[in-house]
Amino acid sequence: MTKGWKWFFGIGSLLFLLFAYWQINDPDPMWWVPVYLIAALTAGFAFFGKFNVNLLVFLTFSYLIGAVFFWPENILGWIGEEWQQKDLSMKTTAMEINREFFGLTLAAVVFALEAIIGRRKRLLENQKKSELDS
Repeated sequence: MTKGWKWFFGIGSLLFLLFAYWQINDPDPMWWVPVYLIAALTAGFAFFGKFNVNLLVFLTFSYLIGAVFFWPENILGWIGEEWQQKDLSMKTTAMEINREFFGLTLAAVVFALEAIIGRRKRLLENQKKSELDS
């Protein structure tokens, strides 16, 4: 794994920890804090070169399926509302739904990248092992 990926996963882990912290004041923190803590944990493991590819694939699809349930009705309108508001407080239910959709989608993308990098790492290790055995 390159240093670039290592730093990407390290920063991702810290950001997901921050997202989990922000969810503490959410109307339903018992759902969203673990969602982001799981993402922070897997990114932290990826930072150290530890990948459970099967789990990461499962999490990718689980989070994507969850995101479908929060599919935003009006993304551009939401972006405009957020831009006008200039702070992170939730003014409308639509804002909350859009944020949850993007949070799940972002975590799913990171899980997918972790799975790809982890699979690549495993294939390289198996290839090196085969070459040594030959």
